[in-house]
Amino acid sequence: MGFFTDTSVCIGCKACEVACKEWNAVPEDGLELTGMSYDNTQGLSADTWRHVAFIEQRKPVGNAEAGERGDLRWLMASDVCKHCTHAACLDVCPTGALFRTEFGTVVVQEDVCNGCGYCVPACPYGVIDQRKEDGRVWKCTLCYDRIGAGQEPACAKACPTDSIQYGPLDELRERAAARVETLHEIGVDDARLYGDDPDDGVGGDGAFFLLLDEPEVYGLPPDPVVTTRDLPAMWRHAGVAAAALLGGLAAVFAAHGRTGGRR
Repeated sequence: MGFFTDTSVCIGCKACEVACKEWNAVPEDGLELTGMSYDNTQGLSADTWRHVAFIEQRKPVGNAEAGERGDLRWLMASDVCKHCTHAACLDVCPTGALFRTEFGTVVVQEDVCNGCGYCVPACPYGVIDQRKEDGRVWKCTLCYDRIGAGQEPACAKACPTDSIQYGPLDELRERAAARVETLHEIGVDDARLYGDDPDDGVGGDGAFFLLLDEPEVYGLPPDPVVTTRDLPAMWRHAGVAAAALLGGLAAVFAAHGRTGGRR
């Protein structure tokens, strides 16, 4: 199960942010204007699990000519934890506070988290964050309690335009591909999917997006890679080195023993 966020129909109402905070009892986080259009929550953090970005561009919309309908457009996008298929945060957590649910999502157990912070730099999207009060990490749970009871996540429920859609990932990918095709037919050539490829650097995201520009414009990495991808090779090399060292020590002790016997 997962999210498909169609940014082409996002109206920037922030209903998803409010619903997320209310349902999950996420603390208020300042609400200070950032200077980035009407954005007042800055980005994803321990106290912002859904973040609606407002990106102003001097660029005509779709196939309109410059100046025909004004050159200013807003790209609005509701960002969230990607719930990676290959989740580095799971690999580095020493306490098991992070776990994979039966729905394929990644959840933090706050009562198990010890605040070590290893998962923070491990996330290729910079999603996971620690609260200053106790150092524990917090992020989107994809409303684990709601979906376990057969309900959709609070953000998807509150979205008035169905920009945020919840359901089986296979169905969402088919729907997303059809949506991109429709946009291309009406002249929105910049429409593309992000995070829907199971063969990408994180094995595909459990929350993927339809974007209207390059990922970097939205603050997303263009080619995310699970940060722990080299761990198996590193352990293998370490094992070979340790075996070689033990072999060398054994040879030294054996040689020393033979010399001592001749004396």
